[in-house]
Amino acid sequence: MDYYALPIANLIEQFSKLPGIGRKTAQRLAFYILEMDTIEAEKLAKAITNAKEKVHYCSICCNLTDEDPCHICSDDRRDKSIICVVEGAKDIIAMERTREYKGLYHVLHGAISPMDNIGPDEIKVKELLNRTYEGEIEEVILATNPTVEGEATALYIAKLLKPLGIKTTRIAHGIPVGGDLEYFDEVTLSKAMENRREL
Repeated sequence: MDYYALPIANLIEQFSKLPGIGRKTAQRLAFYILEMDTIEAEKLAKAITNAKEKVHYCSICCNLTDEDPCHICSDDRRDKSIICVVEGAKDIIAMERTREYKGLYHVLHGAISPMDNIGPDEIKVKELLNRTYEGEIEEVILATNPTVEGEATALYIAKLLKPLGIKTTRIAHGIPVGGDLEYFDEVTLSKAMENRREL
């Protein structure tokens, strides 16, 4: 049984609801906040409420943004003929870090997962299809995660796009640079073989 004052217990409980935060980490965070300067604690609380109030989905790509359309969709230097489809907004940051991709994005906000009762209607597939009907799109790159759900989602979207005559590609998965073959599982190795290219 915890012997914390109720406000502390509530704070610990709220922190423990966050992903990857166990009970002990939640306690440490709660006590850290209680030891913070009042102004700093208020800044943190304000940052949370500000983000919740001001961040919404871009009306074009469904990325998280505080302006509509988002800065990527409104950038005239981007290639408007290519859309890279990702599962979450965090994936865009990873793709942008490569500095290789210059097209547009579409965020699904999840992947098809029958086990979790997530079907195509629970993610942003319809919005993606609406964008392809406009006729400007020449290629859709499916960059969903290399999981069972990610693969199922990619196959589902590819099947929907096939009759539209839009080039549909899937990012390659396999051996990371600097990796040792002996440490990779069969699925990773078979994907690497499958996605090999001529030199």
